[in-house]
Amino acid sequence: MSRRVRIASINVNGIRAATRKGMLEWLADAEVDVMALQEVRASADELALALPGWELVNDEALAKGRAGVAIASRTAPTATRTVLGQEGLDSAGRWIEADFEIEGERLTVVSAYVHTGEADTPRQDAKWAFLDAMEARMPRLRAESPLALIMGDLNVGHRELDIRNWKGNVKKAGFLPRERAYFDRFLGTDGEAVTGVDGSTGTGLGWVDVGRRFHGEVDGPYTWWSMRGRAFDNDTGWRIDYHLATPALADRVTDYRVLRAPSWDTRWSDHSPVVADYTFGG
Repeated sequence: MSRRVRIASINVNGIRAATRKGMLEWLADAEVDVMALQEVRASADELALALPGWELVNDEALAKGRAGVAIASRTAPTATRTVLGQEGLDSAGRWIEADFEIEGERLTVVSAYVHTGEADTPRQDAKWAFLDAMEARMPRLRAESPLALIMGDLNVGHRELDIRNWKGNVKKAGFLPRERAYFDRFLGTDGEAVTGVDGSTGTGLGWVDVGRRFHGEVDGPYTWWSMRGRAFDNDTGWRIDYHLATPALADRVTDYRVLRAPSWDTRWSDHSPVVADYTFGG
Protein backbone atom coordinates (compact mmCIF):
# COMPACT_ATOMS: atom_id res chain seq x y z
CA MET A 1 0.00 0.00 0.00
CA SER A 2 1.43 3.41 -0.95
CA ARG A 3 2.05 6.14 1.58
CA ARG A 4 1.75 9.89 1.12
CA VAL A 5 4.72 11.89 2.37
CA ARG A 6 4.18 15.64 2.64
CA ILE A 7 7.36 17.67 2.21
CA ALA A 8 7.69 21.43 2.65
CA SER A 9 10.35 24.01 1.94
CA ILE A 10 10.20 27.18 4.01
CA ASN A 11 12.48 30.18 4.30
CA VAL A 12 11.46 31.07 7.85
CA ASN A 13 13.30 34.42 7.99
CA GLY A 14 14.45 33.54 11.52
CA ILE A 15 12.95 30.46 13.17
CA ARG A 16 12.41 32.12 16.54
CA ALA A 17 10.54 35.05 14.97
CA ALA A 18 8.52 32.72 12.73
CA THR A 19 7.33 30.58 15.63
CA ARG A 20 6.38 33.69 17.62
CA LYS A 21 4.35 35.00 14.69
CA GLY A 22 2.31 31.87 13.99
CA MET A 23 4.39 29.12 12.37
CA LEU A 24 3.52 26.60 15.08
CA GLU A 25 -0.19 27.20 14.61
CA TRP A 26 0.26 26.62 10.88
CA LEU A 27 2.20 23.41 11.53
CA ALA A 28 -0.53 22.07 13.79
CA ASP A 29 -2.81 21.71 10.76
CA ALA A 30 -0.31 21.29 7.90
CA GLU A 31 0.31 17.52 8.28
CA VAL A 32 3.90 17.95 7.11
CA ASP A 33 6.29 15.00 7.43
CA VAL A 34 9.56 16.63 6.37
CA MET A 35 10.56 20.32 6.26
CA ALA A 36 13.55 21.97 4.64
CA LEU A 37 14.20 25.24 6.43
CA GLN A 38 16.33 28.18 5.36
CA GLU A 39 17.45 31.39 7.08
CA VAL A 40 17.07 29.61 10.40
CA ARG A 41 19.41 32.09 12.15
CA ALA A 42 19.65 29.99 15.29
CA SER A 43 21.85 27.50 17.08
CA ALA A 44 20.91 23.83 17.34
CA ASP A 45 19.66 24.40 20.88
CA GLU A 46 17.58 27.41 19.87
CA LEU A 47 16.13 25.48 16.94
CA ALA A 48 15.15 22.59 19.21
CA LEU A 49 13.38 24.98 21.57
CA ALA A 50 11.53 26.58 18.68
CA LEU A 51 10.36 23.26 17.16
CA PRO A 52 9.70 20.84 20.02
CA GLY A 53 8.87 17.27 19.06
CA TRP A 54 10.67 17.31 15.70
CA GLU A 55 13.79 15.39 14.69
CA LEU A 56 16.23 18.12 13.69
CA VAL A 57 19.52 18.35 11.81
CA ASN A 58 21.05 21.69 10.96
CA ASP A 59 24.05 23.54 9.62
CA GLU A 60 24.76 26.92 11.13
CA ALA A 61 26.36 29.85 9.37
CA LEU A 62 29.77 30.97 10.61
CA ALA A 63 28.37 34.43 11.37
CA LYS A 64 25.91 34.38 14.27
CA GLY A 65 22.37 35.33 13.30
CA ARG A 66 22.91 34.80 9.56
CA ALA A 67 21.70 32.19 7.05
CA GLY A 68 21.46 28.67 8.52
CA VAL A 69 19.69 25.64 7.05
CA ALA A 70 17.95 22.73 8.70
CA ILE A 71 15.80 19.69 8.04
CA ALA A 72 12.96 18.85 10.43
CA SER A 73 11.23 15.50 10.22
CA ARG A 74 8.85 13.21 12.07
CA THR A 75 11.34 10.34 11.93
CA ALA A 76 15.10 10.62 12.28
CA PRO A 77 17.27 10.56 9.14
CA THR A 78 19.66 7.67 8.62
CA ALA A 79 22.52 9.94 7.50
CA THR A 80 23.33 13.61 7.02
CA ARG A 81 25.96 15.58 5.09
CA THR A 82 26.87 19.25 4.98
CA VAL A 83 29.88 19.33 2.65
CA LEU A 84 28.95 20.72 -0.76
CA GLY A 85 32.19 21.61 -2.51
CA GLN A 86 35.87 22.15 -2.03
CA GLU A 87 37.39 23.61 1.10
CA GLY A 88 37.05 27.37 1.07
CA LEU A 89 33.59 27.42 -0.51
CA ASP A 90 31.26 29.77 1.34
CA SER A 91 28.60 27.14 2.08
CA ALA A 92 28.32 27.09 5.88
CA GLY A 93 24.69 27.40 6.82
CA ARG A 94 23.61 26.97 3.19
CA TRP A 95 23.54 23.24 2.33
CA ILE A 96 22.48 20.15 4.25
CA GLU A 97 21.51 16.68 2.97
CA ALA A 98 19.57 14.04 4.88
CA ASP A 99 18.68 10.46 3.94
CA PHE A 100 15.42 8.83 5.05
CA GLU A 101 14.14 5.28 4.80
CA ILE A 102 10.46 5.37 3.83
CA GLU A 103 8.49 2.22 3.06
CA GLY A 104 11.72 0.42 2.20
CA GLU A 105 12.92 3.18 -0.14
CA ARG A 106 15.65 5.78 0.31
CA LEU A 107 14.76 9.45 0.00
CA THR A 108 17.47 12.13 0.05
CA VAL A 109 16.34 15.64 0.98
CA VAL A 110 18.46 18.78 0.62
CA SER A 111 17.80 22.14 2.21
CA ALA A 112 19.69 24.82 0.27
CA TYR A 113 19.98 28.56 0.72
CA VAL A 114 21.75 30.16 -2.23
CA HIS A 115 23.42 33.52 -1.68
CA THR A 116 21.36 36.59 -2.49
CA GLY A 117 24.28 38.07 -4.40
CA GLU A 118 24.80 41.55 -5.78
CA ALA A 119 25.78 42.09 -9.39
CA ASP A 120 29.47 42.85 -10.01
CA THR A 121 30.51 42.57 -6.36
CA PRO A 122 32.29 39.95 -4.22
CA ARG A 123 28.86 38.91 -2.95
CA GLN A 124 28.02 37.78 -6.46
CA ASP A 125 31.34 35.94 -6.77
CA ALA A 126 30.32 33.87 -3.73
CA LYS A 127 27.01 33.12 -5.43
CA TRP A 128 28.74 31.98 -8.64
CA ALA A 129 30.98 29.65 -6.63
CA PHE A 130 28.01 28.16 -4.80
CA LEU A 131 26.04 27.60 -8.01
CA ASP A 132 29.13 25.97 -9.56
CA ALA A 133 29.32 23.60 -6.59
CA MET A 134 25.62 22.80 -6.90
CA GLU A 135 26.04 22.01 -10.58
CA ALA A 136 28.90 19.64 -9.76
CA ARG A 137 27.03 17.96 -6.91
CA MET A 138 23.68 17.40 -8.61
CA PRO A 139 24.71 14.59 -11.02
CA ARG A 140 26.49 12.74 -8.22
CA LEU A 141 23.54 13.16 -5.88
CA ARG A 142 21.14 11.78 -8.49
CA ALA A 143 23.43 8.81 -9.13
CA GLU A 144 23.73 8.07 -5.41
CA SER A 145 20.03 8.53 -4.67
CA PRO A 146 17.56 8.23 -7.56
CA LEU A 147 14.84 9.59 -5.24
CA ALA A 148 16.36 12.96 -4.31
CA LEU A 149 14.90 16.39 -3.71
CA ILE A 150 16.72 19.73 -3.54
CA MET A 151 14.58 22.36 -1.88
CA GLY A 152 15.04 25.86 -0.70
CA ASP A 153 15.39 29.53 -1.33
CA LEU A 154 17.60 29.33 -4.41
CA ASN A 155 17.50 33.11 -4.97
CA VAL A 156 17.09 32.88 -8.74
CA GLY A 157 13.96 33.40 -10.77
CA HIS A 158 14.48 31.00 -13.65
CA ARG A 159 12.07 32.41 -16.22
CA GLU A 160 10.08 35.55 -16.94
CA LEU A 161 7.05 33.76 -15.52
CA ASP A 162 8.84 33.61 -12.16
CA ILE A 163 9.05 37.37 -11.49
CA ARG A 164 6.18 39.83 -11.80
CA ASN A 165 8.49 42.76 -12.62
CA TRP A 166 11.07 40.82 -14.65
CA LYS A 167 11.85 43.68 -17.06
CA GLY A 168 13.09 45.84 -14.20
CA ASN A 169 15.36 43.11 -12.83
CA VAL A 170 17.34 41.77 -15.80
CA LYS A 171 20.51 43.46 -14.55
CA LYS A 172 20.00 42.61 -10.88
CA ALA A 173 21.02 39.59 -8.84
CA GLY A 174 18.27 37.02 -8.84
CA PHE A 175 17.44 37.41 -12.52
CA LEU A 176 20.79 37.82 -14.21
CA PRO A 177 21.01 35.83 -17.46
CA ARG A 178 24.07 33.97 -16.19
CA GLU A 179 22.21 32.92 -13.03
CA ARG A 180 19.21 31.75 -15.04
CA ALA A 181 21.48 29.73 -17.33
CA TYR A 182 22.44 27.51 -14.38
CA PHE A 183 18.78 26.55 -14.10
CA ASP A 184 18.61 25.96 -17.85
CA ARG A 185 21.29 23.30 -17.30
CA PHE A 186 19.87 21.97 -14.01
CA LEU A 187 16.52 21.37 -15.71
CA GLY A 188 17.70 20.58 -19.23
CA THR A 189 17.25 17.14 -20.74
CA ASP A 190 19.72 14.78 -19.12
CA GLY A 191 22.96 14.50 -21.07
CA GLU A 192 21.90 16.77 -23.92
CA ALA A 193 23.58 20.02 -24.97
CA VAL A 194 21.88 23.06 -23.47
CA THR A 195 22.23 26.67 -24.60
CA GLY A 196 21.51 28.96 -21.69
CA VAL A 197 19.59 32.20 -21.80
CA ASP A 198 22.95 33.99 -21.59
CA GLY A 199 24.27 32.16 -24.66
CA SER A 200 26.49 29.80 -22.67
CA THR A 201 26.53 26.09 -23.48
CA GLY A 202 26.56 23.12 -21.15
CA THR A 203 25.00 19.76 -20.44
CA GLY A 204 21.50 19.17 -19.11
CA LEU A 205 21.28 17.49 -15.72
CA GLY A 206 17.72 16.23 -16.03
CA TRP A 207 16.25 17.50 -12.75
CA VAL A 208 12.59 18.58 -12.62
CA ASP A 209 11.15 21.87 -11.36
CA VAL A 210 8.13 20.37 -9.63
CA GLY A 211 6.34 23.69 -9.24
CA ARG A 212 6.56 24.61 -12.90
CA ARG A 213 5.58 21.10 -14.03
CA PHE A 214 2.59 21.08 -11.71
CA HIS A 215 1.29 24.61 -12.40
CA GLY A 216 2.23 24.88 -16.07
CA GLU A 217 2.84 28.07 -18.05
CA VAL A 218 1.38 30.58 -15.60
CA ASP A 219 2.75 33.59 -13.76
CA GLY A 220 4.26 32.39 -10.50
CA PRO A 221 2.79 31.32 -8.24
CA TYR A 222 5.19 33.57 -6.37
CA THR A 223 6.85 32.53 -3.12
CA TRP A 224 8.51 35.75 -1.89
CA TRP A 225 7.44 39.38 -1.69
CA SER A 226 9.38 42.38 -0.51
CA MET A 227 8.41 43.70 2.89
CA ARG A 228 8.43 47.21 1.40
CA GLY A 229 5.42 48.96 -0.05
CA ARG A 230 2.42 46.90 -1.12
CA ALA A 231 4.28 44.12 -2.92
CA PHE A 232 2.36 41.37 -1.12
CA ASP A 233 -1.03 42.99 -1.53
CA ASN A 234 -0.37 43.56 -5.25
CA ASP A 235 1.22 40.10 -5.68
CA THR A 236 4.37 41.70 -7.05
CA GLY A 237 6.49 38.71 -6.15
CA TRP A 238 9.25 36.31 -7.12
CA ARG A 239 9.18 32.52 -7.41
CA ILE A 240 12.56 31.68 -5.90
CA ASP A 241 11.66 28.81 -3.55
CA TYR A 242 11.83 25.44 -5.30
CA HIS A 243 11.35 21.71 -5.18
CA LEU A 244 13.90 20.33 -7.68
CA ALA A 245 13.36 16.59 -7.95
CA THR A 246 15.03 13.74 -9.74
CA PRO A 247 12.79 12.43 -12.55
CA ALA A 248 11.91 9.29 -10.60
CA LEU A 249 10.74 11.34 -7.62
CA ALA A 250 8.99 14.00 -9.74
CA ASP A 251 6.78 11.27 -11.18
CA ARG A 252 5.47 10.58 -7.66
CA VAL A 253 4.07 14.07 -7.04
CA THR A 254 0.34 14.07 -6.35
CA ASP A 255 -0.08 17.67 -5.18
CA TYR A 256 1.95 20.87 -5.03
CA ARG A 257 1.02 24.26 -3.65
CA VAL A 258 2.38 27.59 -2.49
CA LEU A 259 0.61 28.43 0.75
CA ARG A 260 0.30 32.19 0.45
CA ALA A 261 -0.93 33.85 3.62
CA PRO A 262 -4.47 35.26 3.40
CA SER A 263 -3.26 38.80 4.20
CA TRP A 264 -0.09 40.80 4.81
CA ASP A 265 -0.62 40.96 8.57
CA THR A 266 -1.04 37.17 8.94
CA ARG A 267 2.37 36.34 7.46
CA TRP A 268 5.00 34.74 9.68
CA SER A 269 7.76 35.02 7.05
CA ASP A 270 8.39 37.05 3.91
CA HIS A 271 8.36 33.70 2.05
CA SER A 272 5.46 31.28 1.71
CA PRO A 273 5.74 27.56 2.44
CA VAL A 274 6.06 25.46 -0.70
CA VAL A 275 4.46 22.07 -0.06
CA ALA A 276 4.23 18.92 -2.16
CA ASP A 277 2.90 15.40 -1.63
CA TYR A 278 4.94 12.42 -2.83
CA THR A 279 4.06 8.72 -2.77
CA PHE A 280 6.29 5.94 -1.41
CA GLY A 281 5.86 2.19 -1.20
CA GLY A 282 3.18 0.15 -2.83
